[in-house]
Amino acid sequence: MSADGGAAGPLPTATTPHTAWIGLGANLGDARAALCAAVGSIDALPDTRVRRVSSLYGSAPVEASGPDYLNAVAEIDTRLTPVALLDALQSIELAAGRERPYRNAPRTLDLDIVRYADLQMQTERLVLPHPRWQERAFVLQPMAELLGVAILNALSDAQKQAIAVQRIERLQPAHAWCALPPRR
Repeated sequence: MSADGGAAGPLPTATTPHTAWIGLGANLGDARAALCAAVGSIDALPDTRVRRVSSLYGSAPVEASGPDYLNAVAEIDTRLTPVALLDALQSIELAAGRERPYRNAPRTLDLDIVRYADLQMQTERLVLPHPRWQERAFVLQPMAELLGVAILNALSDAQKQAIAVQRIERLQPAHAWCALPPRR
């Protein structure tokens, strides 16, 4: 099923695989299980493979209320186009019971394309890289774990100040919270 509830057809693909980073978050229900299931669902997408995942982090909501979040980032290789990947991720969210009653509402599952290779794009549905990824400790900490601390060193002073006050805690290393699916 597509994100809009219609029948899903084949997803558009690129000719070569691209590396993308997917932010995972949840703060309702069994958030850890939802994130681990999402990793498996992402790995099961056509022409997509989860290469690795970050540790699991706990973080306070940013510009929102509700319970603390569990967060991680998955690094994937995919031939899906950015919009096809977005559609697939939104279908995974929907299957996990995601509702969107208002902006920044608590959620059973949140999957965001943080970066898609070095692509920069802005459409009504998708902005890449994610417009606020460098302002969110819950994205930056797991990204730095996967890509190295140089990603943190490249932040502006204003971005560093913004994330300095955001509460985040590393809870479990990647292998302890969600095993990657077996290679196919």
